[in-house]
Amino acid sequence: MKRFLLFFLMFSPGVLFAQIPAGYYDAAAGLQGDTLRQVLHQIIRNHSQQTYSSLWIHFQKTDKKSTGEVWDIYSDIPGGTPAYTYQFVTNQCGSYSQEGDCYNREHTVPSSWFNDAYPMYSDIFHLYPTDGFVNGKRSNYPYGTVNAPTWTSTNGSKLGPSASPGYTGTVFEPIGSYKGDLARTYFYMLVRYLDVMQGWSSPMFAGDSLTTWARNMLLQWHYQDTVSQKEINRNDSVYAIQGNRNPFIDHPEWVAAIWDHSGIGLNSLPVVPSFTVSTWPDKVLIHNPAGELLTIKLTGLTGTTIFQVTSPDKEITLSPIRDKGVHILLVNSPRASLARKIFTP
Repeated sequence: MKRFLLFFLMFSPGVLFAQIPAGYYDAAAGLQGDTLRQVLHQIIRNHSQQTYSSLWIHFQKTDKKSTGEVWDIYSDIPGGTPAYTYQFVTNQCGSYSQEGDCYNREHTVPSSWFNDAYPMYSDIFHLYPTDGFVNGKRSNYPYGTVNAPTWTSTNGSKLGPSASPGYTGTVFEPIGSYKGDLARTYFYMLVRYLDVMQGWSSPMFAGDSLTTWARNMLLQWHYQDTVSQKEINRNDSVYAIQGNRNPFIDHPEWVAAIWDHSGIGLNSLPVVPSFTVSTWPDKVLIHNPAGELLTIKLTGLTGTTIFQVTSPDKEITLSPIRDKGVHILLVNSPRASLARKIFTP
């Protein structure tokens, strides 16, 4: 049994969990594979289409840092100091000639892949505010992994020949902290536009599915970079605007239930966690009998990470919890996730 000593901080109360409407996913309960994908498509398909120009306003709710600045995933350095930051409206593009000039609207699924058609063109779930110059460098290249970059942004995003097995063209690689965000964005698009994407032209899509190399890469990104508080908050904000949600932020385990076929088989994929969590006022015990690689994260109510560890141990104890207050425990395995509020009186 592994024991981790934690020293906790107290935070002011705030929004923590996804605000999933009661009954929103009831029709998907217990489903797997293509059946689950079809049902999720029906749940999220009829969203409120936005105008492309309205995104400038919507970004102020969906992609705003606690400092009030634009949350640009192509320049942000989590836990560090980015080379530049942007203010909403004031730094909106316009023209640009270098990094740091202005921010614009990035189609993470390039609009040329679907012929600039609506409602994809203005679907906020795959549109993010990003530095205009970096956005231009990314162009309509697919996402991928790069070992020998031809260009690198100030936050470490890279452009260059693909190192992803199965694809040899030019790709754009975001930093690790946002790979999971983008993977879950792509899984959302594969469900929301299941009925129209057969006509899309892309190195990452094959009909209404992913190419093998893209699927393997996005699954890896999804497992390695688990759902963050940023994504939870953004999901809630987009829901308030569009009226639909990204199911793979609310239920990360559904990614495996639909797309992870390698060596497991859909019939044997668990739809509930194989681990259990027991809590006391001064400690947490995680039972992991399958020995899965668990990512355990403790946050304050503002979403600030207090502690994070990855471990395959069958029993993991977090103790002691010495400070009083409310904390959030997030436990993710490759197949499922759990969030629990912990209160120390």
